[in-house]
Amino acid sequence: MNARWKSLPSAVVPSVVEAESLSGGAVNDVWRLTLADGTPYVLKGALDAPADLFRREAEGLEVLRERAGVRTPQVFEVSAQHLLMEALRPRPDTDEFWEAAGRAFAELHAVRGEGFGWDSDGWLGLLRQENGPTADGHEFFAERRIRRYLREPKVRGALEPSDLAGLERICERLPYLVPKAPSVLNHGDLWRGNVVASAAGEPVFIDPAVCWMWAESDLSMIYCCDPPPDRFFRAYEELSPPADGWRERMPLLHLREHLSVLAHFGGNGDTVAQVRHVMRTFT
Repeated sequence: MNARWKSLPSAVVPSVVEAESLSGGAVNDVWRLTLADGTPYVLKGALDAPADLFRREAEGLEVLRERAGVRTPQVFEVSAQHLLMEALRPRPDTDEFWEAAGRAFAELHAVRGEGFGWDSDGWLGLLRQENGPTADGHEFFAERRIRRYLREPKVRGALEPSDLAGLERICERLPYLVPKAPSVLNHGDLWRGNVVASAAGEPVFIDPAVCWMWAESDLSMIYCCDPPPDRFFRAYEELSPPADGWRERMPLLHLREHLSVLAHFGGNGDTVAQVRHVMRTFT
């Protein structure tokens, strides 16, 4: 563990005797820490993080646990530079585990909202997730999940003017492309890597970017980004059946993630090609 982390405002870090680097997100360092008595923790940190990034994440974990009853890690410390949580286990990736995760995800989406958005902005990576509330889901997705990223310099550098025009057409056509649906509690960043396991083997959700939005917008992340076994989706559908044709709409709703990747990292890889494929399909 790099010595620079010793400067964190933490009661635990100075007592660490062993630190193992873990695979985390694209913008933070993640460590498994062990104290002299064998107590394990997980430290997620970024020394140059936005001031409220980890506080918002901790609040999101509490919301998922308290409002939806799903399992999230216990938080022990929060500062502007770190989040200290209970240590969890790698998910087993069995059909039984993913079936339980699908049921838990459906329970999350059973929590209804009165509108779309949230009472404060959050974070997706190191870019602010705009959550200004609206009464209309199509307006919210267009303004806060597509047009929000079209202002980002790296997005404008990666896409051609014709691409930007195509995304504007998608925003205008959203009411015809996505059926009207209620707002539900969204995890906001649920891909396979953000599902781990408790000591008892139950699914645990980490790294949320919560808001009130369509269930399908939340589903699109785990459906399009390294999807789990189909048992996950079948278990989800048994408790929370989506509207007909939902699988065909997943790439459209996954545009938010593609644009976030471009906003963070520019036009490397095949993200631009994926954005263009979505535009050709839905315009």
